[in-house]
Amino acid sequence: MEFKNWAKCAGVRAIKTIAQTAIATIGTSAVMGDVNWIAVGSASLLAGILSLLTSVAGLPEVEK
Repeated sequence: MEFKNWAKCAGVRAIKTIAQTAIATIGTSAVMGDVNWIAVGSASLLAGILSLLTSVAGLPEVEK
């Protein structure tokens, strides 16, 4: 049960990180005049993976 709670919290955090990275990358690209969707996707995916790896160290939402 504890792993399930951790996975849910880590997943929510990773999805938020992915969305934030995508928004920032799209915004930066739009200012430059051309949105490189491959760059947006790869940066967002990497941010999500890093978020999950960081969550292994601990999540305040899960600690009792």
